[in-house]
Amino acid sequence: MSSSRPTQCSSSSSRTRQSSRARILAQTTLDAELNAEYEEYGDSFDYSKLVEAQRTTGPEQQARSEKVIAYLHHIQRAKLIQPFGCLLALDEKTFNVIALSENAPEMLTTVSHAVPSVDDPPKLRIGTNVRSLFTDPGATALQKALGFADVSLLNPILVQCKTSGKPFYAIVHRATGCLVVDFEPVKPTEFPATAAGALQSYKLAAKAISKIQSLPGGSMEVLCNTVVKELFDLTGYDRVMAYKFHEDDHGEVFAEITKPGLEPYLGLHYPATDIPQAARFLFMKNKVRMICDCRARSIKIIEDESLHLDISLCGSTLRAPHSCHLQYMENMNSIASLVMAVVVNENEDDDEVGADQPAQQQKRKKLWGLLVCHHESPRYVPFPLRYACEFLAQVFAVHVNKEFELERQVREKSILRMQTMLSDMLLRESSPLSIVSGTPNIMDLVKCDGAALLYGGKVWRLQNAPTESQIRDIAFWLSDVHRDSTGLSTDSLHDAGYPGAAALGDMICGMAVAKINSKDILFWFRSHTAAEIRWGGAKHDPSDKDDSRRMHPRLSFKAFLEVVKMKSLPWNDYEMDAIHSLQLILRGTLNDDIKPTRAASLDNQVGDLKLDGLAELQAVTSEMVRLMETATVPILAVDSNGLVNGWNQKVAELTGLRVDEAIGRHILTVVEESSVPVVQRMLYLALQGKEEKEVKFEVKTHGSKRDDGPVILVVNACASRDLHDHVVGVCFVAQDMTVHKLVMDKFTRVEGDYKAIIHNPSPLIPPIFGADEFGWCSEWNAAMTKLTGWHRDEVINKMLLGEVFDSTNASCLVKNKDAFVSLCILINSALAGDETEKAPFSFFDRNGKYIECLLSVNRKVNADGVITGVFCFIQVPSHELQHALHVQQASQQNALTKLKAYSYMRHAINNPLSGMLYSRKALKNTGLNEEQMKEVNVADSCHRQLNKILSDLDQDSVMNKSSCLDLEMVEFVLQDAFVAAVSQVLITCQGKGIRVSCNLPERYMKQTVYGDGVRLQQILSDFLFVSVKFSPVGGSVEISCSLTKNSIGENLHLIDLELRYVSHDICTLTLLSVKTVLRIKHQGKGVPADLLSQMYEDDNKEQSDEGMSLAVSRNLLRLMNGDVRHMREAGMSTFILSVELASAPAK
Repeated sequence: MSSSRPTQCSSSSSRTRQSSRARILAQTTLDAELNAEYEEYGDSFDYSKLVEAQRTTGPEQQARSEKVIAYLHHIQRAKLIQPFGCLLALDEKTFNVIALSENAPEMLTTVSHAVPSVDDPPKLRIGTNVRSLFTDPGATALQKALGFADVSLLNPILVQCKTSGKPFYAIVHRATGCLVVDFEPVKPTEFPATAAGALQSYKLAAKAISKIQSLPGGSMEVLCNTVVKELFDLTGYDRVMAYKFHEDDHGEVFAEITKPGLEPYLGLHYPATDIPQAARFLFMKNKVRMICDCRARSIKIIEDESLHLDISLCGSTLRAPHSCHLQYMENMNSIASLVMAVVVNENEDDDEVGADQPAQQQKRKKLWGLLVCHHESPRYVPFPLRYACEFLAQVFAVHVNKEFELERQVREKSILRMQTMLSDMLLRESSPLSIVSGTPNIMDLVKCDGAALLYGGKVWRLQNAPTESQIRDIAFWLSDVHRDSTGLSTDSLHDAGYPGAAALGDMICGMAVAKINSKDILFWFRSHTAAEIRWGGAKHDPSDKDDSRRMHPRLSFKAFLEVVKMKSLPWNDYEMDAIHSLQLILRGTLNDDIKPTRAASLDNQVGDLKLDGLAELQAVTSEMVRLMETATVPILAVDSNGLVNGWNQKVAELTGLRVDEAIGRHILTVVEESSVPVVQRMLYLALQGKEEKEVKFEVKTHGSKRDDGPVILVVNACASRDLHDHVVGVCFVAQDMTVHKLVMDKFTRVEGDYKAIIHNPSPLIPPIFGADEFGWCSEWNAAMTKLTGWHRDEVINKMLLGEVFDSTNASCLVKNKDAFVSLCILINSALAGDETEKAPFSFFDRNGKYIECLLSVNRKVNADGVITGVFCFIQVPSHELQHALHVQQASQQNALTKLKAYSYMRHAINNPLSGMLYSRKALKNTGLNEEQMKEVNVADSCHRQLNKILSDLDQDSVMNKSSCLDLEMVEFVLQDAFVAAVSQVLITCQGKGIRVSCNLPERYMKQTVYGDGVRLQQILSDFLFVSVKFSPVGGSVEISCSLTKNSIGENLHLIDLELRYVSHDICTLTLLSVKTVLRIKHQGKGVPADLLSQMYEDDNKEQSDEGMSLAVSRNLLRLMNGDVRHMREAGMSTFILSVELASAPAK
């Protein structure tokens, strides 16, 4: 379906919702038309007609509301179920049967010879009380479900027939005015293992969930491939697919795994009609759908004649599939299937709600796609395993949301960067021609195949754009038909009514337009969707003939290609927002008589950034000192040597060690011996700038506190930095967990006094709640009541997950479905016996206040070591700790801002470098003489050196003496490296009147060698720069060189087959600062001693720019089997460099 819309001031979210509603309505109408045609014609139904219907059905033909209503009623209230179970509908007031499946009497009341009975078996018919059918525990559990708002929390309920003794899973859901119960037989082998309740299903999917949780993120393809692989292993189906819905509702097999020998469907695209809108609605309500045998005969439902409406089977696990779908399955030889819905947030921009708003106000949901399992023979999956698959799909959906968020951030940054660059081009030239003729241009703003600008009566075309006459014709059509709109977007010019669409062909289908004014227009064009579609499966044999009447994936793919033949990929809202933003910029630029002044230079921006950063750093430092002195949480600090230089009153109170006694001690002497390795690691990483969080260690006690045992702290490390951003110490912000740990120890050992501990009103006891192995809330202490506002008797014996905590309709609401799934994983992991880490947790209390805390979940075991439930401890950080964390985040943000500026500068340099390279290449073709050519070659050498430095992206690896920087092995002349290095200091020398003399024998300088000439040039320039900088005005720098050749063997063919030997030249380069009379503040003469120490100490935390440069050069020398020495004599400072180079053969 094409879409045409003006890009005006309406928000992205409203446009999305309006277009979505219109699309769904049109698609539902088409679904109903096709269904009616299928029902009417049966076996003679021609599947290929869906293409014609979809392409020819106009708005006037889609108003058949009666047919649509009948279709939806048939989908939701068809009175048929699958035969692998039976169904009862119960009156909620009387508990009597008001509807039943025809097979229910046989399955539930047949007398088993193994169970003798003297009583007549109960009769199952309309009006029978369900209590008479099952033994007391099952009947009581069913009746208990009546009191639950969400009865699905109890599924599955294990019941046992009175007559046969057979066990069944009772799967309950509510329909209008009744309780619908699906009964599925339990296999004897399942009975002992699966009767523990729904929470135990987590154990079945624990491995798969852990695998997904461990993925690094950033790749939707990896995520989808992982989930289909885990489902394949978990369920045993022949084929598992991740089926993704696109913006226009058509589907794509995005990931797939099959057993050997099956034809792959990976990459296939399907028309939207293959999965009707009504079926998608049902997937949103009932997120797991199983078909055991598409060839099995469906079972009818018998209803009480007094019912006014047929009972809806939307929530039934047994609901029979539509006959059209059964035929489709059989045609593709898929006899059984299991499908899980993947429900995600509808749109990141739809609702601007904060994290602290209730779940009911959170983002709308949409069906992202389906996880589909197919099998070539009948297959039944028990409910506990289906529930595990559903939970796995929920975890998958959480990660899909995260991937959407990552994609959105990358997309926003890319668009913002492109808008900034285009705006800058407009500001410089005040003409839209710059964003068409320059680089980047308007094609880089959004994904397209071509673009054009109509400006001042002239046309500029880019890549795959219509001809000039066709663009003028489109502009005339816009002015005639869409006169009042400021822009337009459509995925089909044909469907939008443009009369010349056929002449444009398939290569121009979609178009987005932004009107600068009534005469000047920007155009973006896209080719047809089929050009973007690639099928990753096996190629179709041309000799195979598809029957157009048989519904099959290949025919669906063929039909889809026909549907989209005259359509492009739709224009997303964020793309139209980017176009609209550029439109506003163009209007503002072209309508402004005064040309805007140029932006401030990069140096000024960086200078402002440094000033802002310095002020922020000073503010942060002052705030940290104030916090440390007044905080009610333990805070201690150490310098870079590990000596304590901060010890607040709270730490002194807990440990009994006074502030004056603690200052100056080494941190390792104040912690318990068992904690020394932990603290050593934490301190080492923090001094490297890597701040660990939630690390636990024990601190010794002194004086009156000695007998109380060690203080247990959970600590966040925060690196302290100086004005040069060097780490000079570490601050530890802690939380006292001593009482918390003692309480946990008592719980995990199940000591007899745990109830007294839980209900102790002491403020030292943290908020505690718990659940038994079935998920019922079993503990809720006074501190929990105070925190949440909910009393113990209001939550005990309710489902912890679903009634006490949930994203909707619970006592304590969590912020969204993703947060609830994370809580489920945490609770279920502990119940499964896994070790769990402390995790952030947040919820709304009774009064709507948003509580942010940390949650510890510990399993509860009995004397035999069997897990009988969980205990959960809540830790609410103090205001001081929260404030300290905010201060730490501000410091990190400041560092991140500086890093972004550095990254920007690094990338911004590349463009002018490219321009310089182009200019030099052009100069070489202008007939330069030999001397002029030498100067250009020197510039080339300096250019290559700068490129090499920019490629050293990771500063840490550059400073690491064991790093593996790439060294080239190319042929070069020593003189070229020397001349380029000297040229880099000549301007400085001229300014200080320093004379540079080179005592370099010509035979050495003309020597051709093998090695990394650019790196050697970098090394020479660094040491030359330092020598010049610390030489006095009017001084001199002398460069001398000696070269020695050493043969290492004969008949070695390392470089060329004609070589008979290779020798190494040990080249000693001495840079002298002659007659130097320096006035250096700390050292008196020559290069300062601290600068030299920075060169030799790789891990020096206070390195200056020159020290870092010398250290990098020394590392490069060592990689080239060389090193550097420094000598100081009267009036003279000398650097002596040695390096090994391979000699080149004589020519």
